Amino acid sequence: MKFAWIMAEGTNWDNKKGIITTALESGMETVVDFENIPEIMKLGNIRIVSDSDESDIILVGRNGEGDGTLKIPENLSESKDLAAITGFKRKGKQIASYIEITSKKHEELAREVGRIADYVILVGSDWKIIPLENIIADLQKEDVKLIAAVPDYEEAKLALETLEHGTDGILLYTSDINQIKKIAALIEKIESENYELKPATVTQIKPVGSGDRVCIDTCSMMKVGEGMLIGSYSKGLFLVHSESLESEYVASRPFRVNAGPVHAYVMTPNNKTKYLSEIETGDEILTVDKEGNTKTTVVGRVKIEKRPLMLIEAGYENVKIKTLLQNAETIRLVGEDGNPISVADLKVGDKVMIYLDKGARHFGMSIEESIIEK
Repeated sequence: MKFAWIMAEGTNWDNKKGIITTALESGMETVVDFENIPEIMKLGNIRIVSDSDESDIILVGRNGEGDGTLKIPENLSESKDLAAITGFKRKGKQIASYIEITSKKHEELAREVGRIADYVILVGSDWKIIPLENIIADLQKEDVKLIAAVPDYEEAKLALETLEHGTDGILLYTSDINQIKKIAALIEKIESENYELKPATVTQIKPVGSGDRVCIDTCSMMKVGEGMLIGSYSKGLFLVHSESLESEYVASRPFRVNAGPVHAYVMTPNNKTKYLSEIETGDEILTVDKEGNTKTTVVGRVKIEKRPLMLIEAGYENVKIKTLLQNAETIRLVGEDGNPISVADLKVGDKVMIYLDKGARHFGMSIEESIIEK
């Protein structure tokens, strides 16, 4: 998962406070700082990266005066930074190494440090000529997060997309609030998943009695055409529409999806599923639009109540899938044209959008295995 850390430039605390606050509001919850740690901690639940032993992550390789130049011995095993990192790791500390790449030796040091440290912050004057690809390729199997220190959106985009995989994150050093917002939007876009939706033909609709159904209230507002991927079968999920439409019976609740019974699957980030009965406050869940684009949102509340249910079966090519939904006018699926269709108006022969998974599921993870669901 891509991420961004913030290092506010300047020495005026009021200015730095505005930058850090904006970063926090944009989802950047890790701050690199050497001077204002007590003040920063008052702003919220923030992870601090600094050269202090009391920091959440100890920074090695840069001091508070901003001198990032490393004097590297001919024999890398004699590096003071490597020795310091090794010592801190023995104490169970999380370590970020700060390396300014100005020579081949620095590149070699980055590779060595990356085999020990938790994070390696790479600094350079021009990412177009720094051998970022070499470092990424060499450390991709190591348990380390590579971070590029960048001043703006353009360099952040370049670093995050280098060699397809890119760096794991960026350290933004800036005094420009607009850069923070642009980079936060960039990371959200990179992290969003896309699910190829198919138009399935409805083959059966029938009431099946009552059961415990789940309503998911999120901390985000969904638009018309958005909902969640939900279904009784792991091999295929229906796009169940949010309650973002007005009704003559109830006001719109664009933060809610009336999802279905407790046994059903719902798609969560990284192509994983959970049972609806497992979802609770604070969990992350995927909202999906009619094009299959996704957003990660936080669950604010889950309501489980006994309600009348109806069975819906649909087929695409030679695959048939089923789900159960509450039998109510306000519950909707998404049609082939992208418009919501109430289950009260649904007819055999209508086309609704579904997602078909190529694999089976084991503890919510997609695996290549044959499985029969009926």
